[in-house]
Amino acid sequence: MIPIANGTFEITPIHEKYAWRICDFVTVNTSRLKTYFPQTLTENLTPELSKLFVDQKIKDFNSKTEFVFVIKNTIDRSVAGLLFVKNLDFDKKEAEIAYCIGYQHEGIGITTMAVKEITAWAFKEQDLRTLRIIVHKSNPASIRIAEKCGYTWKETLPKEHQPPAMQPMDMELYVKAYEG
Repeated sequence: MIPIANGTFEITPIHEKYAWRICDFVTVNTSRLKTYFPQTLTENLTPELSKLFVDQKIKDFNSKTEFVFVIKNTIDRSVAGLLFVKNLDFDKKEAEIAYCIGYQHEGIGITTMAVKEITAWAFKEQDLRTLRIIVHKSNPASIRIAEKCGYTWKETLPKEHQPPAMQPMDMELYVKAYEG
């Protein structure tokens, strides 16, 4: 577990005990997740699907193909958000960080603190040297998170993201290199 500075939230690797809570999180935040996390949404619409999702993500975590962390409220134990360290390339020592936070926890700095902690963890514990965050220009809160965590804009990625039933979207690439 990685405590977040305010003490009410912590980051923990995904665990089987979170299946129901992740299902609750995605169903409450469906409108927030449908465009940028459509696969996570569809894989967690029922408790049974969430159990399969969590089981697979635990396997991925253990095999180091993807790391999923839960941002957990330590008071009521609910899932406040998710963090992904994905698209790992250990040969190039790089990966992508993706994150989502529940609407009830937006704007209070939890995601920024969590991304800072996971960035440090990825550099230190996984020996990665370059991390990416990919966001859409219409999401200024996510852009601010990337910038507050020391990521800098590198380029626009044409047609990088394909949301369901929408045209492909250009996305903005933010990058942070290990500063040792």
